[in-house]
Amino acid sequence: MRLTNRTRQIAPSPITEAKGWLTQRASTRPLLDLSQAAPSYPTAPVIADRIREVADSIDGGAYAPPPGMASLREAFGAEIGVDASHILPTAGCNQAFCIVASALCEPGDEMIIPVPYYFNHFMWLELDGVRPVLCPTDPTTFVPDPATVADLITDRTRAILLVTPGNPTGATIPPETIGEIAAIAADRDVALILDETYRNFRESGAPPHTLFDDPSWTNHVVSLHSFSKDLAIPGYRVGAVVAGSPLLDEAAKILDCVAICAPRIGQEAATTGLLHAGEWRSEQVARIHAGLAHFRHVMAAEPGGYELATSGAFFGWIRHPHRDRSTSDVVKSLVLDHDVLVIPGTAFMPDDDGWLRFSFANLAIEEIDELGERLSRST
Repeated sequence: MRLTNRTRQIAPSPITEAKGWLTQRASTRPLLDLSQAAPSYPTAPVIADRIREVADSIDGGAYAPPPGMASLREAFGAEIGVDASHILPTAGCNQAFCIVASALCEPGDEMIIPVPYYFNHFMWLELDGVRPVLCPTDPTTFVPDPATVADLITDRTRAILLVTPGNPTGATIPPETIGEIAAIAADRDVALILDETYRNFRESGAPPHTLFDDPSWTNHVVSLHSFSKDLAIPGYRVGAVVAGSPLLDEAAKILDCVAICAPRIGQEAATTGLLHAGEWRSEQVARIHAGLAHFRHVMAAEPGGYELATSGAFFGWIRHPHRDRSTSDVVKSLVLDHDVLVIPGTAFMPDDDGWLRFSFANLAIEEIDELGERLSRST
């Protein structure tokens, strides 16, 4: 059969590629897997109990209502301070981005995305025929400059995308910067898409932004969310789009074609987590923050010459010392020779500048110590 060039010219997920190298490992030493930012710990007991209860019920395998379960929309709306009518549950945050991008953009349109970018965002835009316009970020903070963003807007720009905390860098964009870019988006009549997958893992207890305080936010702001990391239910596939009704109506049409609705059992799990797992959620955040502090401590010594540039949420953005080698080769050597699996920075940017993404959050404290020792021996 003939396959479309549209998909063949796009590289596969770097996580799939990196994990493919595991088949070549000869070592029996435990692998330190820093490749994927999916929780490796079980969900809260109250959520697990609800999952079992729903699975055993007569409606457990049935479709959820197309707009999403009212209980989830109301619970999440109360948490972030928006009306439930502005929330559309999706099968994960990746799907939330895809249906929003397709509802906003036509082939040939443009979306501004800061570098480094999340690879699935870039892949979807290419698949949809939308041109990703790459926006440089500050080389020390990895935060985009509002003036630079404004300069990149053309008559083909349909949206500006921000991910905060960032994937792959972990960098959190300050609320005032988000506000400035939102004002630019409103003034230029383009959408601001804010991917807030790791919102609850920020180190600050202050609100991530004040966009929802503006009564006109629905005219230009779109917020994307995931319950996967916060509630440790990535396999249940549930996220959400937060937006005005006109966009949600169009996005719902696309959702109906690709998934009908977010899985009922995932929506039930997320609702239970929002309403009844507050203490458990706080404990997980505290544990991740403790791991982050220890990760920073270990990497401050630049073991093996690996330099931590920025970190936050689940991630460390690290420059490797082997500038005479390709980053892909360095990653392969780390997994085959040192039993450390990470993702090359080339998955998140067009050039090979020696970057690596370390998803440290699934390592125990003693494993972070072991990571430092293995990196030290990798020279």
